Order: sequence, then C-alpha cells, then structure tokens
Amino acid sequence: MKPEDLLVKERVEKLKQIRKLGVNPYPSKFDKKDKADEIIKNYSKLKNEEHSKAKVKTAGKILAIREMGKASFVDIQDQTGKIQCFFREDEVKKKYALYKLLDIGDIIGVEGNPFRTKRGELSILVKDLFILSKSLKPLPDKWHGLKDVEERLRKRYLDIFTNPEVKEMYVKKAKYWQTIRNFLLSKGFLEVETPILENTTGGAAAMPFKTHHNTLDIDVFLRISCGELWQKKLLVSGFEKIFEIGRIFRNEGMDSEHLQDYSQMEFYWAYADFKDGMELVQEMYKLIAKEVLGTLKFTTRGYEVDLGKKWELYDYEKLIKEKTKVDIYKVSASDIRKKLDSLKMEYEKNADKWRLVDSLWKYCRKSLSGPGFLINQPVEVSPLAKRSEKDERKVEQFQVIIAGTELGNGYSELNDPLDQEERFKEQTKLKEAGDKEAHDFDESFVEALKYGMPPACGFGVSERFFAYLMDKPVRECQIFPLMKPEKR
Repeated sequence: MKPEDLLVKERVEKLKQIRKLGVNPYPSKFDKKDKADEIIKNYSKLKNEEHSKAKVKTAGKILAIREMGKASFVDIQDQTGKIQCFFREDEVKKKYALYKLLDIGDIIGVEGNPFRTKRGELSILVKDLFILSKSLKPLPDKWHGLKDVEERLRKRYLDIFTNPEVKEMYVKKAKYWQTIRNFLLSKGFLEVETPILENTTGGAAAMPFKTHHNTLDIDVFLRISCGELWQKKLLVSGFEKIFEIGRIFRNEGMDSEHLQDYSQMEFYWAYADFKDGMELVQEMYKLIAKEVLGTLKFTTRGYEVDLGKKWELYDYEKLIKEKTKVDIYKVSASDIRKKLDSLKMEYEKNADKWRLVDSLWKYCRKSLSGPGFLINQPVEVSPLAKRSEKDERKVEQFQVIIAGTELGNGYSELNDPLDQEERFKEQTKLKEAGDKEAHDFDESFVEALKYGMPPACGFGVSERFFAYLMDKPVRECQIFPLMKPEKR
C-alpha cells in the first residue's frame, strides 16, 4: 500500500471513532464570530503571560500540531490569517478525546480566551472544540508543497492554501476588475449583459467554438468578443455609455498570452472618437496599476514599465518601415514572406498579404517597452473601425502597447452601413479562401446600422493586462484554468 493510501486509511479509522463519540464530523453550520486577523488586532496589547477574560469563537484549517504531554499548540488558518490555539486536557475536558483524533488539514471551530504565551505569541486558550470537517487526505508539505506547474493548476485549491502569494494574486485580480467597473461607473457608463450564444460570431478576428442548440435545432457559437456588435446595437437604441465585463471564448492556441476561455471588458461611448478613448484608457490604466500594485512602475517580461511617463504614439506604417525596411503599401505578399523568413517569424503560409503584414508588426512591437498607443492601422486588418479622414487606407484605431505586446484595443466605430457591408463582403471572401479567423457577415448588425448609430469610440481589455501586471503567464492567473483530464 502506498504511504498516502495508508494515511487515508488511518484517517478513515479516526472518522469512525469520531462518529462513535456521537459527534457529526461534517456539521451543517458553525457560528463563527471572530476572524483570525480581528483577534490578533483586538488583543495586540496583551502582555506576555497575560490572559484576557473575553471570549472569542473562530474556525479554520489546522496547519500544525505540536504536542507537549497533556497539552499542545495547534495552528489554524482562516481567510484572514493564522492564529495559535492552546489545548489543555483540563480545559477542554470531555472534548479532549475528540482533540486526539485531529489531523493536519482538519477544519475545526474553537471557543476560548485570548492570551499571550511566555514567548510572546498571541494564542487562544481553548475551552470548547468543534470538528467541522475531517480531512481524509494530508496537505502538501509546507516546505516542498506542489512544485509541478501542472499539479499546481490542477489542484489550485491546495496551491492557494499553501502559497499565500497565490492567494494574494486572486485578491488583486478581484481588485483589478472592480477598479475597472468602478472607474467606468464613475464616468457615467451603464453596465449591460449581452448574449454568449450567438448565431454568427462578430467583433473580433478569431476562431469560435461551435455547439448545437437542441430546443431550437440550430448550430450556435460561443461569443469571441464581449458583445461588441450587441453593444453597438444598444448605441442605435439610444444608450450612450455602456460596458460589459464577461467571458469570451476562442478556439485557438495556448501560450503565455492566450487562452480559449477568459474574461474581458468592452465599453462603447457615443459621440466620442479614438482620441477621446486614448485619454480615458490612459487614465483607467494608471488607476488600475495604482490600485492593484500600489505603483505606476513595474517590471514584466524583462521590460521596465512606467505608466506615469508620457505615453508614446507609434505609427503602424512608419514603425514597420523603420524596423524592417518594408513599405507595407507597396510590397507584395511573396516579399513579405521572404522578410518574415529572414526574421525567423512564424506565419500561416496561405495567409493573405495583410495577415502577413500584421505578422511583421508583431515582430516590431517586441522592441517597444511602452507605454504607448499604436495608431494608423490599415483598414484591411480592422474591418469594424472607422476610416481615417486624413488617409482612406487607414483607420482611427488605437492599441495599448506595454512591454512589447498589445494590452487593449479600441477605435472610432464604423457607423457607415454601406462601408460596413462592403467590408463584411471582403471578410467573407477571405473566409471562403480558408481564413478561419475572418469576420462573419452579420446582416442583422448592418440592418441596425441602417437605422443610424451615433459616432462612437469602443475599447476592450482582457485579463492579459492583469497577467502582465503580475509578470506571470495568463494561464497561471486564472483560478481554475481548463486542463486535460488526469490519466488514472
């Protein structure tokens, strides 16, 4: 029998003994009155060996048990922190038999008096003990723990419990989304919800997940954007400032920046353009960093970033020409392929010219630490953005550039229904030619535009920005990332 299986067997025997004592090892409720951090704060002025007459009642998971004859110290941990409990046979009396059946990993409730030990550690002199959940498997060793990344992600509940820094990261992630939500609400935006199941996918260049709706007997897709086309229909309806925070799904590859299932925020702002969007986004990003990290300066992916300095403007055409000597409006697709080969950049062999041009841009952006905005993208790579009045070949788009990557995308929204219809037709040709990421032709969206959509700015940012703030792969920043089933 494996050592772990032997431990499980021993704990199952203890479980039986707990039940023989007439104790339910898995009760429905416990009236927890005090948190660990509150007890530590409220009784911080107790002197060494001083006892308080006040009673506290708390609960947590056992981290350590240190036996000392007929007494012992037990460390328990709740969401707020760790506190030491002192068990003595003459204090807990009949419950001492129950105490002797406890193991590391059990969840217990205790009631007693705060005191400070000779060595100065604030503790609880336990008067009453309650078993709340008998654990049957041992926790990972505190010092060795879960080292394998796949094991950590698969058993994230243990990773969080044994690694305080992982737990703190998810507290920061909640703050990340709450900061975005509060910021937009303070600017007068209304939070909305739009469909996740769609008849046609829109709002991004990505491959969707496809499923079947049994009741309606139709194929549907999981959305690839956070309701972009739906939110713009809401602009048609008369709403002027709206946003959504929700899950999106893309059936594509996985790497340090990409996942198939993740959270994103998108806002749409009537009567504003991409320049207004850049100002708002810059203010929002600074606030996010300040709230999550406490500073505007951070190191990520080997880049030193300072969001407090002047944000640069990077011109798409000029930057590619400067970095690669390629004039994107004059070069042929075959010449771009040769250049990409010489730069050792991966690309799809049958991709059209503008997909290849975008691969050149991805090579160039690696040299940019930011912060800044990429502007003046070709209309062919952004079929939903408004054309530039200064140059019809380009669009009024802005992408946030930080640490060599794109961490947000926005533009002046295209509201000319005839132009939008033509661009959808071009995307349809690309899809028929084999481009799986080309946009679908959404007739209902074109119809909505024909009723009149005001000029507007739209913008989206995902949890990738949070991963960069943490300087970790985006997969490690998800609490429960999708995993292959474990082989048994």
